Amino acid sequence: MMISSDLDQNAIFSAEQVLENRGRIAIFIDGSNLFYAALQLGIEIDYTKLLCRLTAGSRLLRSFFYTGVDPSNEKQQGFLLWMRRNGYRVITKELVQLPDGSKKANLDVEIAVDMIALVGCYDTAILVSGDGDLAYAVDAVSYRGVRVEVVSLRSMTSDSLINVADRYIDLEGIRTEIQKASRSGYTYRPLSGITLTEPVEAEVGEPTFEP
Repeated sequence: MMISSDLDQNAIFSAEQVLENRGRIAIFIDGSNLFYAALQLGIEIDYTKLLCRLTAGSRLLRSFFYTGVDPSNEKQQGFLLWMRRNGYRVITKELVQLPDGSKKANLDVEIAVDMIALVGCYDTAILVSGDGDLAYAVDAVSYRGVRVEVVSLRSMTSDSLINVADRYIDLEGIRTEIQKASRSGYTYRPLSGITLTEPVEAEVGEPTFEP
């Protein structure tokens, strides 16, 4: 397994060699996990930059984005429409209200099922999540010949997930490559009950996370 914030100078293989051996890739993004990682980093994610950085010139099968939704939230729907039209396959689940009044949607099962179901269609999985509940799915696809790269914030990442990955990339190490340069477009939060701002630059239409 290779652990790296971006480039690990002590790694057996260079970054170029790793990228050359990725084959066709599939990207699986835990939207809520990424949102809170961005909050911790104090940045807004530029999803166009993120897709380019994760793909890094490799052949992309598909990029999946998983998130909970509030069907009545028009601003959130606008964000997801932008994602669908800009390289992402969006998988959603309606938010469920918990006893404490908060709302949540857990999409671990959807991520795991898609990773396993598509084995044979891709060579490398890029999982953007630090959720240890996905470690078993990562281990399962690894045994079927898939390389797995985990991308997440180290402080929010389970050791069990890192231990079964072939490569780990800390979001802290690539923050400047994926953060939004300016505030524009849709501002989106993954939980209901949080208001979203109007698009600042409607002609741009890019989504942003607002801490």
